[in-house]
Amino acid sequence: MKVAIIFGSKSDSEVMKGAAKALKEFNIEYEAYILSAHRVPEQLEKTLTKLENENCECIIAGAGLAAHLPGVIASKTIVPVIGVPINAALNGLDALFSIVQMPKSIPVATVGINNSYNAGMLAVEILSIKYPEIRKKLIEYREIMKKNFIEENEKGVEL
Repeated sequence: MKVAIIFGSKSDSEVMKGAAKALKEFNIEYEAYILSAHRVPEQLEKTLTKLENENCECIIAGAGLAAHLPGVIASKTIVPVIGVPINAALNGLDALFSIVQMPKSIPVATVGINNSYNAGMLAVEILSIKYPEIRKKLIEYREIMKKNFIEENEKGVEL
C-alpha cells in the first residue's frame, strides 16, 4: 500500500471518494479508514504505526469543523500528509484555516475545500518522484488533458 486515506466521519465518505478516484486512475494502491483524532485517538495512533510499518508513502486526511485530524496525523508521523478541508460549517473556511495554519515544522499540504481529487493528484505527483511508471502515466495524463482542452475550445466560445 502506498497511500492511506483517512477521514473522521462516515458522512465525509462522499467528499473523500475523489481522492480514491484519482489514485485508481493511476493504479495506486490505497486503503481508506474512518478514524477520529478526538473520538478514537488510540486507534488512530495504532493505525499510523501500522501504516509506517507497511511503508505507507503518503496520507490524505479529510476533516471538517475543527479539522484537527490532518494536523494530529502530521504530528505523529513523518509520512507526508495532504489535508482536505471538508465543508461542514462556515462554508468550509474554518476547516481550511485549521488545516493550512499548522505550526512551524509540522506542515500539512492543503488542497481546496472538498477537493479530495486534487489531494489524490498531489499524492500521485509525490509518488511520481520515486516511481518511474507513475511519472510516465502522469506525463501522459497531462498531455491528454492539454490535447482535450485545446480540442474542446478551438471551435470558439459562444456566450
